[in-house]
Amino acid sequence: MAIINNIKAVTDALELAMTKDNNVIVFGEDVGTEGGVFRATQGLQAKFGNNRCFNAPISEAMFAGVGLGMAMNGLKPVVELQFEGLGLASLQNIITNISRIRNRSRNKYSAPMVIRMPMGGGIRALEHHSEALEAIYAHIPGIQVVCPSTPYDTKGLLLAAIASPDPVIVLEPTKLYRAFKQEVPDDFYTIPIGEAYKIQEGNDLTVVTYGAQTVDCQKAIAMLKESHPNATIELIDLRSIKPWDKKMVIESVKKTGRLLVVHEAVRSFSVSSEIIATVNEECFEYLRAPLSRCTGYDVIIPYDRGEGYFQISPKKVLVKMQEVLDFKF
Repeated sequence: MAIINNIKAVTDALELAMTKDNNVIVFGEDVGTEGGVFRATQGLQAKFGNNRCFNAPISEAMFAGVGLGMAMNGLKPVVELQFEGLGLASLQNIITNISRIRNRSRNKYSAPMVIRMPMGGGIRALEHHSEALEAIYAHIPGIQVVCPSTPYDTKGLLLAAIASPDPVIVLEPTKLYRAFKQEVPDDFYTIPIGEAYKIQEGNDLTVVTYGAQTVDCQKAIAMLKESHPNATIELIDLRSIKPWDKKMVIESVKKTGRLLVVHEAVRSFSVSSEIIATVNEECFEYLRAPLSRCTGYDVIIPYDRGEGYFQISPKKVLVKMQEVLDFKF
C-alpha cells in the first residue's frame, strides 16, 4: 500500500484503468504533454501513447460531444475539464445528448464515459475557477455525480465511474488535491456509487457533508468538545451526490433527531435542499430540532481577497452545530 494524496490517487486510478482496458481513453486540455493543470495525468501519455492520452483543443463545448461519440462506439473516454466553472460550456451536450442517449436509442446505445472536473474554492483562483455546481449536474436525469474527499475514495470512486455503463461526473475538490496523504491499496478496487461513508458514530446530531467540507466538519467536531463535551456527532461523507445514500442518512437522523448539512455551494436549490426535503418527509416525527444547513451564500463567488468570507470554515460549522444542539422546542 502506498501513502498518497488525492492527485496521485487520480493518476493511479487512471493508470490502472488504462492498463486493464485498452478502450479507456483520456483527453482534455494539456492532459498529455503537461499532465493537466494539476498534473493529475502526468506520465500517462508517455506510458500509453498519444492515441490514448492526448491534448484537446480549448473547447469544453466540444469535449463532451467527442466523448459521447467515443462512448457510443465502444470506447470508454475519461474527459478532463480544467475547472468546473469552465465546464458549463459542455452542459448542452451533457443535458441534451449524454444523459439521454440510452433512453433516446431505446437501449441500443449507452454512454459509458467519465467527465472529471476540479471543483470548489480555497485556492484563490480566478473567476470561473472556484465554482461548486454539483446541484446543476445532479438535477439531470441519467447522470451520476460523485465527489470524493480522501485519496482512498478518490481512487475507488474514479475506478467505479470508469467501470459504470452510464455517464458519471467526478468532481474533485481542488483544495484537497494536495492537502493530506492516506494509505491506499495499490491494486484495483471500486467504491459503489451511491454508498456513503460514516466517518464517526454519534447520538446527538447527524452532520452530512461531502468533498472539501469533510475536513472542515472534522475540525469543527473537535472544537465542539469545549462547549458541548458530552455531545456525540454522527458524521457522514456522502461521497456520491447522485444517487445519494438516503438509507444511511435517514437511519442516522431517526437516531439523533437532528440534522446539519454542510457544503460550499450556494444555499438555494442546492444538494442540502434535496436532503432536507427528503429527511423532512421521512423523519418528521423523529425530529428534535429544525433541519439546518451551513452553505455558501447566494452570491457569485468572490475574488481571492473576499473568498475567505464566502468559504465554509470549521468556525462556521461549529456555530451551526451549537445552534442545532442548543435548540429547545
